[in-house]
Amino acid sequence: MRALETTAPCDDGEQVCRAALELTGNDTVAEVADVLIGTPLSIAGLVLLAMVIRWVLHKLVDRLVARAEDGMFPQGVSRFAMRRTRAEATMSEVGLAGAAATRRVQRAKTMGDLLKSIITGVLVAMFGTMVLSELGVNIAPIIASAGIIGLALGFGAQSLVKDYLSGIFMIFEDQYGVGDVVDVGEASGTIEAVTLRVTRLRDLNGTVWYVPNGEIMRVGNMSQNWSRAVIDVSVGYGEDLARVQRVLHDIAVDLWRDDDFRHLIIEEPEVTGVEMLAADAVHLRVLVKTLPLEQWAVGRELRQRIKARFDHEGIEIPFAQRVVWHRQEQADHQRAAAEDSPAS
Repeated sequence: MRALETTAPCDDGEQVCRAALELTGNDTVAEVADVLIGTPLSIAGLVLLAMVIRWVLHKLVDRLVARAEDGMFPQGVSRFAMRRTRAEATMSEVGLAGAAATRRVQRAKTMGDLLKSIITGVLVAMFGTMVLSELGVNIAPIIASAGIIGLALGFGAQSLVKDYLSGIFMIFEDQYGVGDVVDVGEASGTIEAVTLRVTRLRDLNGTVWYVPNGEIMRVGNMSQNWSRAVIDVSVGYGEDLARVQRVLHDIAVDLWRDDDFRHLIIEEPEVTGVEMLAADAVHLRVLVKTLPLEQWAVGRELRQRIKARFDHEGIEIPFAQRVVWHRQEQADHQRAAAEDSPAS
């Protein structure tokens, strides 16, 4: 008779199965012990290890975010000196520093959330595959399928991948953030939400625009770090331009020193002079550097003060004019021709 072939009930690494087999000497008991005790313990250990790794990595990300939010002090300058410098700074400088700090905090938190999401996704993918392997599932087809799915996404979902990659670079490069006023080509307005795939903004009319990040070819940010109010003023050709520039400079400096606006204007306004000689007016320009998103309010107030001061100084703000030439010789010739023509 041919001897019966026997197989070992416990594979390599199945410690619970081997321990039960040594204690009882029964293959069935060893296999049941491995299923009821060994596999759950392995899965629990993998889950616990994944949670510990995730907690440690998230803590590291939180520390990086906290350092990014605080910013870096210049080398050799103490925190006390920085506080003293801030106390001696002007209101506009303090406001600019506060706006920059707020933007830095928002950007750091956004990057931290992105890193945490990536860490969680990678850990779930890795340890999920290991758990399936512990349950006896053949993970080789899963790994092969993952490669095929990635290849399919690369060809069939190129626009989606482009949107996500563009969103990641926009966040890391701090091109814009929530609350900024931007021009993205087809739409312009205030940013309400920024995700990895799409940017949501609302224009002046209240229309909400959803723009895929991959479709944004260029971004004009009108509220990053600082802004500028550009005021073009038209005066008549008969005005003394040197006097007009002095009046404009006085108006702008008075606005800069006003308690209601000194914290909005960063530095002394500048009158650049004559910008253009038009058909019926001379155009001069005033530049005012302001805090982000404050250029429109400052510009409206400055235009109102310019109008009132020009009226007081008697400086003409010209209106459209048209010159009509009347040639007497041509009119006489037409009248004579009409008199010589026979009556109808």
